[in-house]
Amino acid sequence: MHIGIGLPNQVRHVTASIIPRWAARAEEAGFSTLATTGRYAYPSVSDTVALAAAAGATTTIGLLSAVLLAPTWPGALLAKEIAGIDGVSGGRLTLGVGVGSRADEFTVPGHGLHGRGARLEADLATYREIWGGAPVGNGPNPAVPSGTRQVPMLFGGYSARALDRMVRWGEGYIGGSLPPAMTAPSFEAAKRAWREAGRQGAPKLVVLCYFALGDTETGRANIHDFYRLAPKDIATNAVLCTTPKMIKESVAAYTDLGLDEIIFVPATDDLDEIARLADLVT
Repeated sequence: MHIGIGLPNQVRHVTASIIPRWAARAEEAGFSTLATTGRYAYPSVSDTVALAAAAGATTTIGLLSAVLLAPTWPGALLAKEIAGIDGVSGGRLTLGVGVGSRADEFTVPGHGLHGRGARLEADLATYREIWGGAPVGNGPNPAVPSGTRQVPMLFGGYSARALDRMVRWGEGYIGGSLPPAMTAPSFEAAKRAWREAGRQGAPKLVVLCYFALGDTETGRANIHDFYRLAPKDIATNAVLCTTPKMIKESVAAYTDLGLDEIIFVPATDDLDEIARLADLVT
């Protein structure tokens, strides 16, 4: 199993200048991936800004949005942003996509909570067209440079529609930071949907898991704050690893489930957390 680490972009009142330094240290420590957690209505740094900063500060580590609430964006604009970040990184970005569930995240006029699933369906086609160099805005010009690739996508969510999008548009599935017993059915459903759709091979399966190994009380308070308006079943069950034993047990449990990668998401923006985690898993 590969071990990745999150960027602290979702930590409340994160010191934004830490993000490129965090990215560079994580790459030096040997983690497989740097991931973001996306929200708009929160005092944090957006996925695209954090990923762009990480792309410029690193050369080899993978980049992942886990997950970006795509329907909160105009589709063509997001497609260009993602293509640019992927280009800056040299083709290291994977776009992790979710639909979102909270009205306060949807601030762009005409892009409200209602109809977000249908908008995402249309936007997924728009991404592919733009990344393929199609002209935009009824004019002669494409939005992206020649040589832009089709950015691989993973999908998060707990509905049958999320899995349907995964098998039609994506390369795999991202599970939330919940106990293995709660996430295992979602991963099994993703594998089953993949087979039933006739896709070759197997979907890439990624899981998220929060951690705080230094200031555990601040980490716990941050996670509680981040999820205080989330659905109760998610807010009360979010996994936070606070000891080396919990880290190792999480790795073992998800290895037993046959997952490809676990992303440990920081609950604080303490740079020393990178070394603490690396000492246990890399």
